[in-house]
Amino acid sequence: MNIRERWTLTAAVLGSSIVFVDSTVVNVALPRIGRELPTTLFGVLEGQSYIYNGYLLTLSALLILAGALSDFYGRRRTFLLGLIGFGATSVLCGLAPNMEFLVASRILQGAAGALLVPGSLAILTSTFTGEAQGRAFGVWAAASAATTILGPFVGGILVDTISWRAAFLINVPLVVLAVWATIRYVRETRNESATGRFDWLGAAVIAVAVGGLSFGAIYGQQRDWKDPVAYVALGAGVVATIAFPFLMARSRDPLVPLELFRSRNFTVTNISTFLIYGALYVTFYYVALMTQGVLGYSAAAAGLAGLPGGLLLVILSTRFGALAARYGPRLLMSLGPALMALGVLWFARVPATSRAWVFTPGDPSSWVPPTDYLIDFLPGQIVFGLGLAMMVAPLTTALMTSVPVRNSGVASAINNAISRVGPQLAGAVIFVAITASFYAGMAARLPGTNTSDPTFRHDYSPMNVPRTADERAQAARDESTNAFHLAVIVGAGLLAAGAIVNFVGISDQVALEAGKREPVAAT
Repeated sequence: MNIRERWTLTAAVLGSSIVFVDSTVVNVALPRIGRELPTTLFGVLEGQSYIYNGYLLTLSALLILAGALSDFYGRRRTFLLGLIGFGATSVLCGLAPNMEFLVASRILQGAAGALLVPGSLAILTSTFTGEAQGRAFGVWAAASAATTILGPFVGGILVDTISWRAAFLINVPLVVLAVWATIRYVRETRNESATGRFDWLGAAVIAVAVGGLSFGAIYGQQRDWKDPVAYVALGAGVVATIAFPFLMARSRDPLVPLELFRSRNFTVTNISTFLIYGALYVTFYYVALMTQGVLGYSAAAAGLAGLPGGLLLVILSTRFGALAARYGPRLLMSLGPALMALGVLWFARVPATSRAWVFTPGDPSSWVPPTDYLIDFLPGQIVFGLGLAMMVAPLTTALMTSVPVRNSGVASAINNAISRVGPQLAGAVIFVAITASFYAGMAARLPGTNTSDPTFRHDYSPMNVPRTADERAQAARDESTNAFHLAVIVGAGLLAAGAIVNFVGISDQVALEAGKREPVAAT
């Protein structure tokens, strides 16, 4: 790897990493933001929700538009615009005088972030080939995982020692380095066959489709599916999703060429992405709730409990990416989700009486996890992490080698949009099932109790159990554990389905032949 390739990889990794880390680091800052920032348009809890979800919504809704822009106008140019926009909006977030200003800045930050994720992968695809490309995808995946894992931890340190504002302003030096590397070393490439007009109508329709589905799923969960706004948003998303392929078929210069879906590997990879990332969302969400809400882990301890699996992804991802480029991604993409399913199923043995992993900062002896963690969680985390490392980079390899390099930006964007919206939709459906299971169990355990009463539901919800020893709290612990078991079984089922889809559908020959393509010449 020469100096240009190294700095190109560095720029791509930095650009995508800041997007991933800002989707997680803000979580630990929300309580402090709620206490310190004044608000007039909405309540504190509502404002905190908008800070988090506003970013994710614009990021998800604009991904496919951003990928198409990078192919049409130039990947380096679009990536630079995203970097500059992300840096500027990070400053706005860090200097926000009130909640409303911060919400608006986060929405703009999500829009800038949408330009970075598909652009980073498109740049790597047009720069590297063969085994070097597989290793580059592995580094990209490992860095994304590392920033996602370490984001809450680093954010917590910044919030506790400096200010919540530092969690946003820390992006600025990373953006400056990425901008320098991009200007100096990244070559400009674009889809040379794109000579017509840009499809802005298609861009608007797909934004409504992705944004409507994403907003509807998030808002519906927040409002317990009692607000019609969620159903209106979902309906608009569904209508736009159905209309989009017909619009693309009639367009002279479509935003998303429908021939992309004639590629077997492209279609199969996106189907498995929907299944696998849906399982990841469910697993991570409910493991976090179970460890803290039922077992009594602190937030930091819950984060550390999931660290072994994440470390395996960081350490092994590059190696598996190279293996996928050399031998083909099919076997790794099949074994990986299968191992992940086994790891998730291990969590189904966790009882409501598992002892909490509690530690006191400054007391080294308190950092030793209880025996229950070593038995109930650690083996599953290791198997899960090994499978995750085996799957992520090969999936990226299969995706990016399944389409012509000229369409790499929009192809990456489609997959990223599916990886974000799919889990939200799957999570919304599973949330309904989990909640229904929990309250049905509580009604059976506590005859005569009105489990539909809003006050009861405020005090007792799945995996959010009061720290008392009364009959209701014990019933809530037991039924939360049963609901958690249901969640991990569903998650394991989605992972197993993803493994089967990959084993049946992925073609190694297509990936290996595409991996031999020459890098795209600079324009």
